[in-house]
Amino acid sequence: MDIEEIKGTKVLKVRNKEDLEALEEAGELIRRGELVAFPTETVYGLGGNALDPEAAGKIYAAKGRPSDNPLIVHVAHPAEIEPLVRAVPEVAERLMARFWPGPLTLIFPARPEVPRRTTGGLDTVAIRLPSHPVALAFLAAARRPVAGPSANLSGRPSPTTAGHVITDLAGRVAMIIDGGHTGVGVESTVLDVTVDPPQILRPGGVTLEELREVVPDVTVDPTTVEDTPPAIGRVRAPGMKYKHYAPEADVIVFEGPPERIEERIRALYDEYAAQGRKVAIMATAETAGAYGERRTAVVGARSDLGSIANNLFDFLRRFDAAGVEVVLAEGVEMVGLGLAVMNRLRKAAGYHIVKV
Repeated sequence: MDIEEIKGTKVLKVRNKEDLEALEEAGELIRRGELVAFPTETVYGLGGNALDPEAAGKIYAAKGRPSDNPLIVHVAHPAEIEPLVRAVPEVAERLMARFWPGPLTLIFPARPEVPRRTTGGLDTVAIRLPSHPVALAFLAAARRPVAGPSANLSGRPSPTTAGHVITDLAGRVAMIIDGGHTGVGVESTVLDVTVDPPQILRPGGVTLEELREVVPDVTVDPTTVEDTPPAIGRVRAPGMKYKHYAPEADVIVFEGPPERIEERIRALYDEYAAQGRKVAIMATAETAGAYGERRTAVVGARSDLGSIANNLFDFLRRFDAAGVEVVLAEGVEMVGLGLAVMNRLRKAAGYHIVKV
């Protein structure tokens, strides 16, 4: 296993089975109340002992995260949820059988033993069982449930590589486990099973359509699909804040028929360029050719929304690294993973949306 130290943070590169066996040090850090960033199949998580309120406090401090924003608890086996929850509805058992391990977070009524610093003050707890082999090995080594929000500074694009985590959190955490690029690229779907019918509070790696194959009457919280800043009182799940996932650049999202989007983006690009601003287009493979010599990055294909989800946060960070001031982003249809992509893009733009 390759190990280096950056700003006092150990960085462990894990690439094979032999490396997985060497994660005991990471587990020991969790048991001591320290923080360890780790890869999952969605994005990198910032891990701390979920049953230690001081560790939860360290997570909020390291991220600069508001303390009313709940943390997702990660477990290595379904049986590990029993000491954390007061009840497991039958519908949750069906969902776990289908989607765990995987990118689905379920919200349960929490036992008193779960610190309210972990739950953001709520009497519910969000739990998931990731499918990434490094995450599972790390959780097994920790021998504790691990609270793990995205391993980035609060409000920034979520991290899909260890490099992203190093940029944001080196010097703020004890260890970063480098497991390479994540797979899904957007966070897990958060589904509240304390209500009937279950409700999606954050779209993510498991789609609405997939959930409805198991639970046909699943609903979607209206705030996740609104195209204006939602009025949110108490936050029920991670990712529900108004401004989130945002780069330093201003992001403008264009929604409508692709040919109309192209026309409007070209015109606005030229306006910004004439003003001397550094502008870039985040386009799809099907439309990128319409922008000519304008600075254009292909984030993925409309025919493969998973490719867009996989690249989205990485591209937002690349624009910042290149000094881009304005990002003109094509919207996609809100079906399948497109629902999660548009949820993230709208929040990254602070709901600066152009309808065409």
